[in-house]
Amino acid sequence: MTYDRKRLKSLPEDHPIYGVPDEDTPELTEESMRRSIPGKQFFAERGLPLPGRPKSEVPKVAVSLRLDQAVVDGFKAEGPGWQTRMNAVLAESLKKNKKSA
Repeated sequence: MTYDRKRLKSLPEDHPIYGVPDEDTPELTEESMRRSIPGKQFFAERGLPLPGRPKSEVPKVAVSLRLDQAVVDGFKAEGPGWQTRMNAVLAESLKKNKKSA
C-alpha cells in the first residue's frame, strides 16, 4: 500500500492512519528505540557473531569505468559473476605487466 505524501501531511495528527497510542502500544521514545536495536555488545555478551556479511580483509573499491560494449557483453554472456571474472582478468594482466617490467 502506498500513500500520497501531500495527503498524509494534510491529515490531522489524530487521524487513524497515524495510529492512536494506547496501553498496548506505548509511545516510542529515543530510549525505547535505543533498547530495541541490538548493538555489538548484545551479540558479544551472548557469544554470537555479528549479523551481516563479515568485513573483507581486502575490500573492493567502487569505480565508474567506461568500457567497450563488446567487452561488457562478452563477460556478461558467460553468466553471473561477470564482474568478479573481469576483476580476475585485470588482476592477472597487472601481474604479467609487473613481471615483464
